[in-house]
Amino acid sequence: MHQDTIEKSAETPATRATGIYERLRADILSAELEPGRKLQLRFLTEHYGSGQTPIREALNRLASEELVIGKEQRGFFVKPISLDELQELTKTRCWVEGIALSESIQRATADWEEALLIAHHRLDRTPRSLDPETFKDNPEWERHHRRFHALLIGNCGSKPLIGFCEQLADRLYRYRALSIRKAFRVRKVSDEHAQIFKAAIERRTEDAVALLQNHYRRTADIIRADLGE
Repeated sequence: MHQDTIEKSAETPATRATGIYERLRADILSAELEPGRKLQLRFLTEHYGSGQTPIREALNRLASEELVIGKEQRGFFVKPISLDELQELTKTRCWVEGIALSESIQRATADWEEALLIAHHRLDRTPRSLDPETFKDNPEWERHHRRFHALLIGNCGSKPLIGFCEQLADRLYRYRALSIRKAFRVRKVSDEHAQIFKAAIERRTEDAVALLQNHYRRTADIIRADLGE
């Protein structure tokens, strides 16, 4: 049997639905599907090569995550951006990640420090943009960036707290994606990461928490300015 046939026969409706959900979610978070856009079933089925049932399942799942909104008699839309939501999400992220980072540092081990060191090194050596003159997103940098931030709080000892932090990070990523070109020109984010890393490794808990929270607030300030407040 041909390999493609084997792979297709092994694919179940559940795995197909999950794959559609993940692709649709990624396109919303990256702003490929822009805020406020109507998610027409005909477009979605053609674009993602899927039937309507997996698409509807994905949309309902994304609605529960507050990335999509459903309007009676009108269908689904990508959730619009809101400066009020940006402020609320940033404030909440500062609160919960402050707690998570503090706990991570208090529970610090040699393995955690080594993993954080490697993550920061990889992030620091990876260019933010594929083009040094004009911004062109580098997916490898984003992967290392998420890994670094995940490790900062990942030693806190609370899976529910980590999960909530990940949800907040995802919802805020959508805002970052809309304003990243401006931030790239005006901000040396690598210096901020280095300061956070140094404080965490040296177990200066209060400094590390303050630096991380200021890092997030600075991001929100740039986004707010870019969105015209």
